[in-house]
Amino acid sequence: MSQDTELEAAMDPDLPLPATSLDDPHLREAVRNPEGAERAIAWLFVLGVIGVALFGAAYVQNWKPFTLGLTLGLGLFFLGFGVTAWGKYLMPQGPFSEARHALHSAQAEREAIAAALVERTGVVVKRRRVLLGLLGSGMGIFGIVALFPLLRSLGPLPGLTLTKTNWRRGSLLVDSNGRAIHVEALEPGGIVTVFPAGFENNDQTVAVDQTVLIRAGTTAIVTEKGRSTWAPAGYIAYSKLCTHAGCPVGLYEKQLRLLVCPCHQSMFNIDDGAVPEFGPAPRPLPQLPLYIDRAGFLRAQSGYDQPVGPGYYERTTT
Repeated sequence: MSQDTELEAAMDPDLPLPATSLDDPHLREAVRNPEGAERAIAWLFVLGVIGVALFGAAYVQNWKPFTLGLTLGLGLFFLGFGVTAWGKYLMPQGPFSEARHALHSAQAEREAIAAALVERTGVVVKRRRVLLGLLGSGMGIFGIVALFPLLRSLGPLPGLTLTKTNWRRGSLLVDSNGRAIHVEALEPGGIVTVFPAGFENNDQTVAVDQTVLIRAGTTAIVTEKGRSTWAPAGYIAYSKLCTHAGCPVGLYEKQLRLLVCPCHQSMFNIDDGAVPEFGPAPRPLPQLPLYIDRAGFLRAQSGYDQPVGPGYYERTTT
């Protein structure tokens, strides 16, 4: 069909829309070698699928953090590059023009135009079934893998994991290297993070067991009524988990006698049962009762008398 005939057909509302075929010049690719471009884009999609799949494996197997970014970045890069190349080199480039005529159209004409658009879209997509399949595979795998962090990172409900720690009656206080804490280990104003002996390297419980030990003086300190024996020789121990968001409360302001959370600047008065004096923390830090054994080493009288860390749904104590 010549251009003049096409123009007449476009301007005559009584003539049906011209049929669409793969030889339609409007549907020709911009690249001179469409088969080669299709192969190249197919390889990009294959690499994208591999990258996204490797990201899922890296996340499930807890590979090194840089592998997560590397595999996800490469997977999305190749998929995105392939989609961009597909649109640039294999999709119809036009130009598309149509002579303007009366804007009013009958119902039959509107239905015919809608059918023609659907048909032309189908022609463009069907001729690239391999690429469409590879793209669909990549996006499908990515959609599944993207659920891993959402579902797995939520983790199980806390349950009773924060109500009980590994601190028991007689637990020896040790530092992160397993060295026992002697009564003469710290000078007044000194601070160290301690754990129950045997659990200082336990990856599953070290977060809830961590306790900050401060030597606030040289004589026994009473932080609250009923705690007259909890802080012998000036040693006070509090849970290191902030009651706001669970950050490690590892800063000590010696002059003000305040424990400070570096995340949101909650401040806890060590002489008043670690009651928060500033910041968003809603509760005091739980105190660990201590005693000194015959050899002069610090031990726990018992475990914590309340859950450590921030609030959660199952928490029954205030």
